[in-house]
Amino acid sequence: MKIEIEVAGKGTARVELDDRNPNTAFEIFENLPMEGTANVWLEENYFRIPLELDYENPSLKSVKGDLSYWPPGAAFCIFYGDSQPASEVNHIGRVTENLEVFEDVEDGDTITIKRLED
Repeated sequence: MKIEIEVAGKGTARVELDDRNPNTAFEIFENLPMEGTANVWLEENYFRIPLELDYENPSLKSVKGDLSYWPPGAAFCIFYGDSQPASEVNHIGRVTENLEVFEDVEDGDTITIKRLED
């Protein structure tokens, strides 16, 4: 499952969803497109999405490029640096192209997630 994440006025990144938390990844993919307002925390961008999902295979560790869902805040998270999650997340994929676009995100930027057709 491939998706595209656009930061309004700043660029677009491509992501491949994986099977670390397959139910979470599937639910998010099935409900695309989605749009949110960015928040920046250390080297992470996150924003609330309209899905309330539970923990599946939670992790307290992340690597640069991880895409995750944070159940307590119903948030979509993009880890673009060495930051670690504030609490457990469900990892759902990895950024495969243009990770650097997230370095320029500011609080309040509009982020849109949509499906890419294979």
